[in-house]
Amino acid sequence: MTIDIVQQEIVEDFSGFEDWMDKYAYLIELGNELAPIDPKYKVESNLIRGCQSRVWLHQEFNEGKIIFEAESDALIVKGLVALLLKIYSNHTPQEILASEPKFIDEIGLRQHLSPTRSNGLLAMVKQMKLYALAYEKISTKNN
Repeated sequence: MTIDIVQQEIVEDFSGFEDWMDKYAYLIELGNELAPIDPKYKVESNLIRGCQSRVWLHQEFNEGKIIFEAESDALIVKGLVALLLKIYSNHTPQEILASEPKFIDEIGLRQHLSPTRSNGLLAMVKQMKLYALAYEKISTKNN
């Protein structure tokens, strides 16, 4: 499934809620469903800079695709993490780099998140794209 299709599914999921309290509850639910990452990946080097909450992001490159795992210590942020994993994990570096996180504006996250959470969300996207850029360069160099 393409990144754009996954984003469109997320937009459709959120369109079923009438108000933002329901959308926040859904984000928390998504976060609660997120599998915890292995404690060995909860290290300083995996912390996302720019997030007020603690967010750990681990990645592996397997058969041309990046598999992301992440976790946060904050409920809503954990839901945001779950959305990003759903969108970007298990895609090629090229797919990740070619896509923009349109869902953020389409479901109204930018307007309804606090500035610190919004900055943290963008920091998570930036870090995922930086990993994609690094793996793309490694793949290109090895071919």
